[in-house]
Amino acid sequence: MAAMVKKKREGEDCATLIAMATQPDLNYGSMVTGDEVTGQNKNVFSDGITHIDFVLVWEDNVTQMKDGQAEEKVSPVPGDSHRKWRERFLSGLQTAGIHLEKRVVEEEKRQISYVLLSAPWNVLCYYAEEISLRVPLQVVPPTTCNWSEIIMKKLSIPNLMAQDVPNLPPDFYTCQFRTNKLERFLGSDNKDTFFKTTQRHQIVYEILARTPYGVVKKGEVGIARLVSENIFSAAYPLHEGPFEMPEGPVDPQSLDLRQILHQYWARWACWKKYQPLDHIREYYGEKIALYFAWLGFYTGWLLPAAGVGTVVFLFGIWLMAIDVPAKEICDSGGTYIMCPLCNICSYWNLSSICITFKAGLLFDNGGTVFFSIFMSLWAVTFLEYWKRTNAVLAHRWDCSEFEEIEERPRAEFTAMAPMTVRNPVTGAEEPYFPESSRFKRIMTGCMVIIIMVTVVLMFLIAIILYRTILSIIIFRSQNAFFIFSAGRIASLTGSMLNLLVILMLSRVYKYLAKLLTRWEMHRTQTKYEDAFVLKVFVFQFVNFYSSPIYIAFFKGRFVGYPGKYYTLLGIRNEDCGVGGCLIELAQELLVIMVGKQVINNIQEFVCPKLKSWWHKRKFHHSKDKEHEGQDEGQEQSTTPWETDYQLLLCEGLFDEYLEMVLQFGFITIFVAACPLAPLFALLNNWVEVRLDAQKFVCEYRRPVVERAQDIGIWFNILQVITHLAVISNAFLIAFTSDFLPRLYYRYTTEGNLKGYVNFTLSIAPNSFSQNHTQCRYRGHRDHNGHLLPEHYHLLAIRMGFVIIFEHVVFFIGHLIDMMVPDIPEDVEIKIKREHYMAKEALADNQSLGKKVLRAQQG
Repeated sequence: MAAMVKKKREGEDCATLIAMATQPDLNYGSMVTGDEVTGQNKNVFSDGITHIDFVLVWEDNVTQMKDGQAEEKVSPVPGDSHRKWRERFLSGLQTAGIHLEKRVVEEEKRQISYVLLSAPWNVLCYYAEEISLRVPLQVVPPTTCNWSEIIMKKLSIPNLMAQDVPNLPPDFYTCQFRTNKLERFLGSDNKDTFFKTTQRHQIVYEILARTPYGVVKKGEVGIARLVSENIFSAAYPLHEGPFEMPEGPVDPQSLDLRQILHQYWARWACWKKYQPLDHIREYYGEKIALYFAWLGFYTGWLLPAAGVGTVVFLFGIWLMAIDVPAKEICDSGGTYIMCPLCNICSYWNLSSICITFKAGLLFDNGGTVFFSIFMSLWAVTFLEYWKRTNAVLAHRWDCSEFEEIEERPRAEFTAMAPMTVRNPVTGAEEPYFPESSRFKRIMTGCMVIIIMVTVVLMFLIAIILYRTILSIIIFRSQNAFFIFSAGRIASLTGSMLNLLVILMLSRVYKYLAKLLTRWEMHRTQTKYEDAFVLKVFVFQFVNFYSSPIYIAFFKGRFVGYPGKYYTLLGIRNEDCGVGGCLIELAQELLVIMVGKQVINNIQEFVCPKLKSWWHKRKFHHSKDKEHEGQDEGQEQSTTPWETDYQLLLCEGLFDEYLEMVLQFGFITIFVAACPLAPLFALLNNWVEVRLDAQKFVCEYRRPVVERAQDIGIWFNILQVITHLAVISNAFLIAFTSDFLPRLYYRYTTEGNLKGYVNFTLSIAPNSFSQNHTQCRYRGHRDHNGHLLPEHYHLLAIRMGFVIIFEHVVFFIGHLIDMMVPDIPEDVEIKIKREHYMAKEALADNQSLGKKVLRAQQG
């Protein structure tokens, strides 16, 4: 690296984290208690003018004295250090120019302190330039980017999904803020409204994240660590009023943004309407808006997949009535006596699986091949069109160059980086962590991931053994009903046990991944989150997909044959159930995918409401105690910061993305085994959109705005899943399904499936027969257990099918990729126009420099 690297000096402990061009007015902002001012139910200081940008909260325990006076409990030593850190942190905020006002609320057993923060104009301007905030230059006419809305307009079809949402946020051409070019920007004549509310939150949070409270080299910097160590109880921006609609008739244009989001987005009645993405972005920022944009886009694209999958499933129902092998099995009576499925199991008649075999036709039929190809191409096309939609939204929301140009280093990285380096692009000194050291730490993290994956595989082996042992126990019970259903009982309970293990291990690993990612010292928040997501997803992929992969590709493949069965730890290897492996795979998918979705939706619906009810109950109980002596007619009022403190903390979008991406894997990688998977996913996602919307609008505190230009590494994971889906479906159809053996039998016989059941069964060697009973088993072997030519013919056909399937699908996928440009042409024109306008707006200093140069030369 040509740039010069400098080690941090000892004296640089905290001076470089907060630096202001001008000294702030340190006397501004009162530190008063709630008893000394009459708080109003508005997001302003006690002066009724200063806007509240952020709120910090902490709690202290109090003891109730006999005379009714509350006295603060003597805090232990940790409490003293917490108080010292809080005071140092608040002092640092004042030094950075933030205005503070303190409110104290006395309750029965605790004292809650609220510190209200506001950033004055000079601080907003300084940090807006520092963090490269984008501000408006010119209004852009609104454009429609919803593909279905465009199609319906062209076809003159009434669009039932559209709704007229009031107060649509305008779109602008923007450029990075410069204080000396203030007059060039729209709205610069009004300092109170020039910066949006979300931009003010962003600036204040940047200061909160940079302000040190202890030794910087130990990472004692920023509000995030203070909250994680319970020095502060919470830190949040305020909601813009309540979400409930006012009583009586009201003009929609008079609603605030939170009420609009609740009325036109978060209610269940809006389930069939488009999401107001621009409003979501205006209130919650680009990162959350992009999540809901992707979720809505994905849900819309599930409609054709669910429709085709349902048709394939109905085709399977029709096939149940006319399938020749199914009739042969049901009418066989005692013709086919099958060999025992385990060492202590008894012989059984093939006719006993009549219903199970017919049920398997719902998932294993000729339509499955078509649906697998369809879903592979659907996934490729979905991702290509999402790239276009993402490019449109990223440009419209001014974040298309965020990661390359505008994103700042993380505050923790800035504090703990051991040296600085000169940025070759900007020329500025920036914190730096050696790549060699990070690589070593990443390798250590990989070893932890391998260990955790090994633990998952050990649990998988344990569940396999559990199924085998449970089958043996059931057969020994001598109960006719349980003996007949032994395989299904063992398989179903094993699936449920596997789901419990998955949910348990997920919590443990997520905590480990956070520690490892923090230790790796990633420079920006985007890289930090991508590293964390990749770690957790690799683990979750193995965790959720190991059991279906085992059933699809390994179960029943290494069984052997009567008289020469293979064993694992002394126990005979698990064979497919009487209905075949594909129906077991469908059962496993339904239990894990649908079961997980049901559990998640119950958790997302019930848990936030229970937590919110409990929080509010504690507050109301304390308020009731406090106001016992007041007159009944006296109204109890709650300030906005108290109301928002009762809400739940938003813990980010990771769990939401993970749930959807795992679902995407289930409906693409294993779709050959369950054509109804897209339909279940569609129904779940319709519910998911409204559940998530309700949580953000009604249950959560307002999250801090975060910028993003795309959905991050999740898109790369979706691309990998799409490629795996092509390979997986090719092998599923070739080796697990009966599709190719049926085709081969038709081709080598009279063109129909008469006698197909007998073709698939071999006769056990004479040495295996007990009581002179000859039994049959699945396979193509002779009386001595040697493989027949048909086995090798089928193996060649299967391998050929895999190669042809993969090449055809990948070729068509690449054609779609080439035909669909990543960025629409009109967006490219807008980007060039915006660059031109930004250059014109900031060009005066360049022309002035040229004049000075000419004057010097003259």
